[in-house]
Amino acid sequence: MRSPASVLARVVTLAASLFAAGLASAQENVVLYSSNDDTVNKLVADGFTKATGIRVDVVSTGSGVLVRRVASEAANPQGDVIWGVSATLLRLASPHLQAYPAKGREAVPDQFRDPNDLWLGTNIQVVVIGQNTKAIDKASGPKSWADLLDPTWKGRLAYTDPSNSGFSYAAATTLLSLWGEGDAAWTKIGELLANAKVLNRSTQVFDGIGSGEYPLGITLEYAGFLWAHNGAPVSVVYPAEGTYAGVEGAAVLKGGPNPEAAKKLVDYLASKEVQEMLLKVTFRRPARQDIELDALASGMAPFSAIKVLPYDEGKWEAARRDILARLKTTIQNTR
Repeated sequence: MRSPASVLARVVTLAASLFAAGLASAQENVVLYSSNDDTVNKLVADGFTKATGIRVDVVSTGSGVLVRRVASEAANPQGDVIWGVSATLLRLASPHLQAYPAKGREAVPDQFRDPNDLWLGTNIQVVVIGQNTKAIDKASGPKSWADLLDPTWKGRLAYTDPSNSGFSYAAATTLLSLWGEGDAAWTKIGELLANAKVLNRSTQVFDGIGSGEYPLGITLEYAGFLWAHNGAPVSVVYPAEGTYAGVEGAAVLKGGPNPEAAKKLVDYLASKEVQEMLLKVTFRRPARQDIELDALASGMAPFSAIKVLPYDEGKWEAARRDILARLKTTIQNTR
C-alpha cells in the first residue's frame, strides 16, 4: 500500500504536468504561409519566437499553391501571414489581404510596396541561369537565354512549373516579351521547355543545381550565391539579353485567427535587422535600400548594375490564366 506522502507526491507531479501542458497549449501563436525553403523559414520562425515569445506555425509550399489556398479558405481563414510571394501573386490575392502599414516601410521604394499597404516588399528576386561548373565547365556554359535553346542542353536544364511558382511564371512571360510575344516567341518557349525538366517546386531546381543533378537551371540569384558560399561549384549567370527582377513580399491575411501576432510578424520580416540577417546568411537581396550589400554579401552587385528587362506586371497578371494554360499545353507537348 502506498504511503500518503507518495500519493501526494504523484498528485503534485501530475498537477504540475497538467499546468505545464496548459501553458504550452495557451502559448500565443501565428500561422505563416511561406513559399521559402525550410532553412529560411526556421531562421525567421526561431528568431521571431525568441524575440516575442510567439510560436510560428509554418505552412510551406509553392507560392502559386499558397495563393490558391488563401482564396479557397476565404470563408474561414486558417493562416495569418503570407510571405515569399511575388508582387504579381500578392496583387491577385489582394481581396484576401488586410491593409497594415508595417514599421519601417519608408525604407522600401514605392515600386516595391502596395500603395494601400496591403503588402510590403521584403526582398528582390533576380532570375538568373544557375550553372554547376563541375558538370559543365564555366567557359562552356550558356551566356544568354538564346543559348538555352540549343539541343545540347536537353535533359540538363531544370525549370519550375510556372503554375506553382511566381518567379517561374515571370521568367516565362519575360521571355515571351523579349522574343516578341507572337507564334515565333511561343516556338522558342517550346524549344526551351523541350530541353527542360519541369519540377514542382523552386527548391527542387535550386538543390538540383547545387548537387549537380541538373547542370543548369532557371533559378534565382540568391540560390546561386548561397550554394557557392557553401562550397558548391555553382556560378550565377546574368543572361546577356537582360533578365527579370521582381519583389517578393509579406502581408497580413484578412480574417486570420491571430491578427495582432500577424502584424508583429510582418513588422519583424520588414525590419532592417532581419533583412540584414537574411542577406548575410541566405544572400536574399533586401527590398530595403538602407542596407550595404557588399558589407554583408561580398560580390553581390548593386541593383543598378543588373540589366533588368521591362516587364508589364498588369498585362501579364491579366493574362495569367490563358498564359498558364498555354504553357501547360506546351509542356505536355514537349514531354
